[in-house]
Amino acid sequence: MRLFFVPLIAAALVVVPGPVASAAQVRVTSLSALQSAMDKANPGDTIVLADGSYSAGSTLSIKRSGTSTAPVTVAAEHTGQATITGSKTFAFASGVSNVVLRGFKFRGSAKLSVPAGAPDNRLTRNDFQLTTDGNWVTVSGDDTVVDRNVFQNRTTEGVFLQILGPSGAMAKHVHVHHNYFYNHQFGGTNGGESIRLGLSDRQSYTANALIENNLFEKADGDSEAISVKSSDNVVRYNTIRDSKGYIVLRHGNRSTVEGNVLFGSGIRFHGNDHKIVNNYVANSGDRAIVFGSGDEADSGPTSKLHDRPDRVTVAYNTVLGSKSVIDGDGGDFKPKDCVVADNIVKGTSGTLVTLPSGSTVKYEGNITFGGTAGIPSRNVDPKLVKDAAGLYRPASGSPAINAGVGSYPFAAKDFDLQARSGAYDVGADEYFASGTTRVPLTKADVGPAAP
Repeated sequence: MRLFFVPLIAAALVVVPGPVASAAQVRVTSLSALQSAMDKANPGDTIVLADGSYSAGSTLSIKRSGTSTAPVTVAAEHTGQATITGSKTFAFASGVSNVVLRGFKFRGSAKLSVPAGAPDNRLTRNDFQLTTDGNWVTVSGDDTVVDRNVFQNRTTEGVFLQILGPSGAMAKHVHVHHNYFYNHQFGGTNGGESIRLGLSDRQSYTANALIENNLFEKADGDSEAISVKSSDNVVRYNTIRDSKGYIVLRHGNRSTVEGNVLFGSGIRFHGNDHKIVNNYVANSGDRAIVFGSGDEADSGPTSKLHDRPDRVTVAYNTVLGSKSVIDGDGGDFKPKDCVVADNIVKGTSGTLVTLPSGSTVKYEGNITFGGTAGIPSRNVDPKLVKDAAGLYRPASGSPAINAGVGSYPFAAKDFDLQARSGAYDVGADEYFASGTTRVPLTKADVGPAAP
């Protein structure tokens, strides 16, 4: 049985009974005491740093692991009330696993990293607003969870969150969810992404990352808010608004972009065998969904050129814009063996679908309206009605209802996560007279205070 000592005189380190006999809760009031407590931590222990501002002049080393059922938790006593400044920050040792880092406000110049060989760790409910350029948080450990953080307010080159892995590989099964990415205003032409998932030399490696339920606002540091440069990933149920950054599959193959809600943003892709499905994309300008340029037929493992889109399926999306709503960048190598099926494409003028001459694309089941179709389609009013959340959905009597053609089982749930039945409805939304519908994410749904 562990004994707990409570001193009569206030000190930097106070140990109080934990919720179970095998776990301690340790409250500290200095960084030296925090380091001492972390050096002694056992599975299930929680170490909390009292409210205040702390300047880190030496690295805060995390060396002790928890277990999957009893993690070691290092936390601010109250979320957002313990601020880390200075030239150093926390560092996960290689081999450390099942550690939760929670609730801190980071305002120093030191970047945070979860290294390769440090799996199953979690960064949650933190606030990152560093005073340095470069990549603020880098995750290279397998099965890392990054959730309910805010990354905000920068004008310098670099990304908010980078996911890498060991040299010549990618971290596997990283899960990024319910984070708030806000106000990246780097003014250069490249290098200001909110999330970068891989690098050009990692494009052929499978990551199996899941990027979901994140909110991006003023993601203006790069044309790519989410930049995917690895293979076999899922980007779903995110909301992007008031941002020039798109969801971009820049390198890699076999990724899925599903159920995202984008206002003034869009989706662009290169590479092979992707699925772009059930997204709601409303861009008041042009180019809401873009077949990326092909500078080469197929990228080599370290190529930085643009890979031609091959065998990409764009299906069951609702895409709203002005003209060139679904567009292509061109290049010497045109999209090959792709599919554009069962989408609602609504514009205001001009040609709505403008893929480059020489593209090999199968078109079926699409509904176009508001301009010249540019492709074989049903050019009819889809009868979309704006709901309370500002989303345009098919109304009763819409020609989109039960009009889907072809077999696309990966679209079996619409962007409300409702099961489609019979002949699917064209577009991202399956019409139901009543039922639960999704709304775009707001600040209340993400970040440190989110449920």
